Amino acid sequence: MKKKFHISLLGRVAIAIAAGIALGQVMPSAVARIFVTFNALFGNFLSFSIPLIILGLVAPAIGELGKGAGRLLLVTVLIAYGSTLFSGFFTYFSASAFLPHLLAENAEIAAMENPENGMLTPFFTVAMPPLMDIMTSLLLAFVTGLGLSAIKGDTLQAAFTDFRAIMMKLITSVIVPLLPLHIFGIFLNITASGQVAMIIFMFLKVILFIFVLHVALLLIQFTVAGVVGRKNPLVMLRNMLPAYLTALGTQSSAATIPVTLEQALKNGVRENIAVFTIPLCATIHLAGSTMKIVACAMAIMFMAGETVSFVQYGGFILMLGITMVAAPGVPGGAIMAALGLLGSMLGFNETLQALMIALYIAMDSFGTACNVTGDGAIAVVVDRIAK
Repeated sequence: MKKKFHISLLGRVAIAIAAGIALGQVMPSAVARIFVTFNALFGNFLSFSIPLIILGLVAPAIGELGKGAGRLLLVTVLIAYGSTLFSGFFTYFSASAFLPHLLAENAEIAAMENPENGMLTPFFTVAMPPLMDIMTSLLLAFVTGLGLSAIKGDTLQAAFTDFRAIMMKLITSVIVPLLPLHIFGIFLNITASGQVAMIIFMFLKVILFIFVLHVALLLIQFTVAGVVGRKNPLVMLRNMLPAYLTALGTQSSAATIPVTLEQALKNGVRENIAVFTIPLCATIHLAGSTMKIVACAMAIMFMAGETVSFVQYGGFILMLGITMVAAPGVPGGAIMAALGLLGSMLGFNETLQALMIALYIAMDSFGTACNVTGDGAIAVVVDRIAK
């Protein structure tokens, strides 16, 4: 049977950006407004879906983590959450120090601040009000998840597990496939407003900056693991390279688990600890994804001329660390789980969110590789604590 040709999400997003830039210079406004109308409808649908996605992913994840939670489970979760928070704050301070110099101070994008000015407008819109706001959804998810972990019955847990399957189906079958078309429309509109060259130049700078940061983060993680586990950090990091390279190709922490597990054993982690820690961290440890989201959000806010404050970002990082626990193991899943926080806590409008998605997906492989490689460092620390 002839093998079906498949283009990755990153490839589709790249094609969408290129097509939007190329066609935005020649496409008649009347035709372009058709795609702008789709963007308006899709953006409203995202606003409706995001609270449901957060509830459907976070609540059962917390409930499952609490079932029969022992000391080692608690320790592993706390270390993973601590690593994710460290990544977020490390990125914040690094970005605060360097991004203002990398991104020109006068590079304000009027279209990002006020999408209605200088850009094409949709033919019509359809209101799709969400059932609840983002904070209500998060609080409901936390309360429900903790309750599920405390009660003996499993009927409600099973219901939320089914609800999570529905939300995962929504993400993988509807939202993610339509994302390239949404991004195409955004870049089509931005090109028409004359801002595209500035944005592409910004993309390249931010991608290079985040790549350097994620290498530094891995060195820090394995230095700590080396001190705790009394092992050579560079040797351990070298042993994890097969997992890193596998994640670059799969873009999935879950799909890389077999390789990550094998390399963790080579680092001297006991098998009973490795088979427990690696699959768990593949779900709850997303330091690389958090780094990308924080850095991309700060870069976009700098470019949009917005003020970036520690108080604002401190709360955002704390909430993001929890939300990342529920990020589905599909390409682009972490950014979908974080869109609600970007809108409610950082004030991202639809245009900013679409740029955020495009910039995040452009580095999705590197974030996943950083996540799974860091799992190996956590496994060494947990193994040492377990002894």
